[in-house]
Amino acid sequence: MSDSLQYSIQCRPEFSLLQVSLQPGQKLQAEPSAMASMSPSLTMKAGLKGGVFGSLGRMLGGESLVFNTFAAKQESGEVTLAPGQPGDTEHYRLNGGSLFLQRGAYLASSPGVELTGSWQGARGFFGGQGLVLLKASGNGDVFFNSYGAILAMDVTRDFIVDSGYVVAFEDTLRYEVSTLPGLRGGGFKRLFFSGEGLVCRFSGQGRVWVQTRYVSSFLSWIYPFRPASKNN
Repeated sequence: MSDSLQYSIQCRPEFSLLQVSLQPGQKLQAEPSAMASMSPSLTMKAGLKGGVFGSLGRMLGGESLVFNTFAAKQESGEVTLAPGQPGDTEHYRLNGGSLFLQRGAYLASSPGVELTGSWQGARGFFGGQGLVLLKASGNGDVFFNSYGAILAMDVTRDFIVDSGYVVAFEDTLRYEVSTLPGLRGGGFKRLFFSGEGLVCRFSGQGRVWVQTRYVSSFLSWIYPFRPASKNN
């Protein structure tokens, strides 16, 4: 029996819902609190994977310490998963390579996928997304989610993405964090008044997934409409 999971993604792109059908002997590991429904024939078990250090690495990458593992033993069943943020869900099949995910993008995967934190040093810090990315490697299915819809971009040379819009990218790509070419030499004044931040410059050949919305931009938009506090 193939270890590939049968799945469908409903209600995309705004409020995606992942449906996974598990055959006897198959398992699915997922983020805690993501389960919306499950068949009574399935079992669910929470626990660490990869030991304490592996779990801490995932936590630094913006994910939980524990996984919920859903298993079909004697009978098949279905589990549905709902991401915490409104947006789309995407599937990626790993065949010995790796996929890098931004903080909070991981939703679920099959047991053959190993999840570890990947230290990014200053690149992650100045990119605004954190010092650690989540690295999914091995063999199996990976499901990740975004804020807004997801666009898959095939990179053949150079490609620039604002750091806040990067969801995931393949390990065949190289990247560095920098300012836009037109902002170089202008210091913080030009960077501030342009409204643009630091960007990820990808090179090589591979695929990068971009989300159509950015949480910080949305929060900046709604900030003027917040209820004003009244001083008594």
